Amino acid sequence: MAIVIMPCCMMMSSQQMTLSGRFVDNFTEVPLPQVKVSIENKSLETYSDENGEFSLVMSFMEDSQIILRIYKPGYLLKRLALSITATKDLGEILLQPDLSFEQNQLATISLSDAELLSEESEFDNISGILQSSRDVFLNAAAFDFSQTFFRPKGLGSEYAKIMINGMEMNKFYDGRPQWSNWGGLNDMQRNQVFTNGISALDEQFGGLGGTTNIIMRASKYQKGGRISFSGSNRSYTGRVMATYASGEQKNGWYYAISLGRRFAEGAYIDGTTYDANSAFLSGEKRISEDHSINFSTLYTPNIRGKSAALTREIFDLKGRTYNPYWGFQNEKIRNSRIREIREPIFQLNHYFHISDQMKLNTNLMYQFGETSNSRIDYGGTSLNIFDGQTSFFGSGENPDPSYYQKLPSYFLRFENNQNFESAYRSRNEILEKGQLDWNELYHANQTGNGDAVYVLANDVNKDNQFSANSIFEYTINETLKLNSSVRLSRLESQNFARVKDLLGADRFLDIDSFVQDKYGSISGIAAQSDLNNPNRFVKEADRYKYNYDISATEAEVFSQLQYSSNKLDIFIGGNFEKVGYQRNGNYRNGLFSENSFRKSAELNFNNFGLKAGSVLKISGRQNLEANLAYFTKAPGFRNTFINPRQNNELVNNPDSEKISALDLSYRYRSSPINVRLTGYYSLIQDITEVSYYFADGLSGLDRENTTAFVQESLSKMDKQYYGLELGAESHITPSIKLKTALALGEYVYANNPEVEISSANFDENLNYGKAYLKNYHLPGGPQTAAQFGVEYRDPDFWWFSTSINYFARGFLDINPLTRTTNFQKDFDGLPLNDFDKNMATKLLKQEQFEDYFLWNAVGGKSWRIKDKYVGTFVSLNNILNKLYKSGGYEQARNANFRNLKEDSDRELPLFSPKYWFGQGTTYFMNVYLRF
Repeated sequence: MAIVIMPCCMMMSSQQMTLSGRFVDNFTEVPLPQVKVSIENKSLETYSDENGEFSLVMSFMEDSQIILRIYKPGYLLKRLALSITATKDLGEILLQPDLSFEQNQLATISLSDAELLSEESEFDNISGILQSSRDVFLNAAAFDFSQTFFRPKGLGSEYAKIMINGMEMNKFYDGRPQWSNWGGLNDMQRNQVFTNGISALDEQFGGLGGTTNIIMRASKYQKGGRISFSGSNRSYTGRVMATYASGEQKNGWYYAISLGRRFAEGAYIDGTTYDANSAFLSGEKRISEDHSINFSTLYTPNIRGKSAALTREIFDLKGRTYNPYWGFQNEKIRNSRIREIREPIFQLNHYFHISDQMKLNTNLMYQFGETSNSRIDYGGTSLNIFDGQTSFFGSGENPDPSYYQKLPSYFLRFENNQNFESAYRSRNEILEKGQLDWNELYHANQTGNGDAVYVLANDVNKDNQFSANSIFEYTINETLKLNSSVRLSRLESQNFARVKDLLGADRFLDIDSFVQDKYGSISGIAAQSDLNNPNRFVKEADRYKYNYDISATEAEVFSQLQYSSNKLDIFIGGNFEKVGYQRNGNYRNGLFSENSFRKSAELNFNNFGLKAGSVLKISGRQNLEANLAYFTKAPGFRNTFINPRQNNELVNNPDSEKISALDLSYRYRSSPINVRLTGYYSLIQDITEVSYYFADGLSGLDRENTTAFVQESLSKMDKQYYGLELGAESHITPSIKLKTALALGEYVYANNPEVEISSANFDENLNYGKAYLKNYHLPGGPQTAAQFGVEYRDPDFWWFSTSINYFARGFLDINPLTRTTNFQKDFDGLPLNDFDKNMATKLLKQEQFEDYFLWNAVGGKSWRIKDKYVGTFVSLNNILNKLYKSGGYEQARNANFRNLKEDSDRELPLFSPKYWFGQGTTYFMNVYLRF
């Protein structure tokens, strides 16, 4: 590749000039490391060292007029117009702190809110990777749009990459980063390098949605400390953080430390407890001018209470802050759905400057720990063996106070036999109480023979992951640069259920009380969680129900060549990747005795990618940028095994996703005006998704009982994303800035995927053929978003910003099963005799959410007290307390036309869609001291 390009490259003159200087904080006068210095419209760039000093070597240029661009996260961008004809020392350059940079707290809180929604993070977005960007549109997406779970370009975070010190942090499970692994360490994450979309990236191939590399080296922090206190009514109510960085010591050592805590007994959503601590320690030794070794460790244990999506019936009764998962126990809030994460990270990084042209960075990382999600298991029974026959008796009922059989609609479901008295009582019950009754659970467990009816259980992922990579950079000459890397990751993941609390009982019988024996089989066999230990009683901290391991490996090689000249930049890069998964069952499940115990077949994905891009520099102010890519991506193991808790079965013909993408951008930059307009198109093919739900109305079972808890596998699915992004800002005075952002997207299913249903309730999988999803819109936040804002910065170091934000074209997540031929069929597989095509079209029309406006405001003030810097920051979101739907999904219970129509005809449907409602007026306050 280099042989082809190099002859086309003109060699620069050997005459060189050096531009140098030193950066210091305008308030504290502390030297600033890791300041990025570049010349606009040229490829030259460098970073300041730990003393704030930089040196930029340039060849002789015909045009001596340059714009020096100076940028460091947390400081105002500085552009210096210079005339360079010889070596020049700029002396001391003062950088002004960007008071509005504290807004990154807002994006962090929005991500926390997203994680609180559900175990699978339906509205997980990539806003968290945008905090480091100076781009007007991406700033709006990170700070103002993210509260609605807006997704830039429609993409979830599985299509973005997060790195810490050049090491990828995305999980094997679903491809998404686990934001909580570094939550609460905001002050130590200010050094970030963001790469938008599929453009050139030095460390690895990257992701479709962009890549952020968080640099957490001890030597890259400016010397000094920071203490901050925060209050909020969003996901937590209080936060305290303290950080300190030493700068270089006499013996060549650096160190940095950060401690933090976030807490809430209940925040905006009722019962969403929050208990999180964070710690970071980094030490770096400069061995010589060419060698440095850095060690970093992060530990951010956190415990958070979840909330639930609500039907309209529940919402009308209890409001948008209602959460059925919690109740009082001993006058304290206790949430039954707790997510707990304890996964420390250790990194060792070696930085080697081989020569002026070559650099080598080698990294090792080890992460271990567990993530658990609690739930109430109400399937407890007692064992009865009589005359050689095994049977089980007892079991609980669903304790969820919002369970459909406890709502008024359930008692009014029969038009000719409505039970108004019971409906009235149930309405009063949920209005007056409506919370989980912990005392009733304890009472039920203590009235029997010591066998638990209810237990609090944890679904646990216990991981051990080792990763290594090596990143090489070779500056061939002033126009050519080569980047290459290799990386390897190995995961051993234990997955099991564990008894957390027996709720006053003595033991729990480890069987599945909802499974029935097959005709002619030995009684009690099918219900066993582990046939190797039948009818086993478990106690607190014991594993039960399911227990399996996942082994996962990933290896990638990557190379990229970049060419840069005064008028044109070009890059081309490629990678090859191999991903492998294997399940090892530790239990022999009673229903799947031949396909659950021991190892599954090995599953391997061979992936490759190619991408290229160019920047045409029309003038010093205008650029045209184009990027295109084609690459493949392995699914996470979550979407590879159909039902890994019970067996080794794989989805049908598992395959890598095929991703095609291109974008074209126009940029205009001058002192008063900054504009970016981007058009983009992405097509993701052969997606596989696995989901779980209870369905009623399944055909092809040859029985009248058509209900079952099922695993749904969607395969060969295509999704299409295209649209426009516009961001613009204008300084109408030195103190006043206008800004605007616009996103116009169209995100749809691009074909009709295959649907297969499996269940423990029937022997053979049900293949329903195609789900007719083409041209239905994808869920995941609004597809249209717009902003107009005003920002004022006073010379006396206070600032204020306000914006009006418009959101439209958000869509309900549809149920694929009702878009298959099953929707038209009866239990015997024959067509429903009452099927009406026009009515079916009406029932299957996708719901579009109402448009809405949100008004946000943020402001701050800072003071210099000798060599200290004190600041405060306040933000308000949704000031007018607008009610809006941020997401939702169709319940999958009604699987055929007859059931869905009957339910929809009711005044209060039993299984209407469930919604996430956006937060009302919320605030965030922060006070901090820098020294």
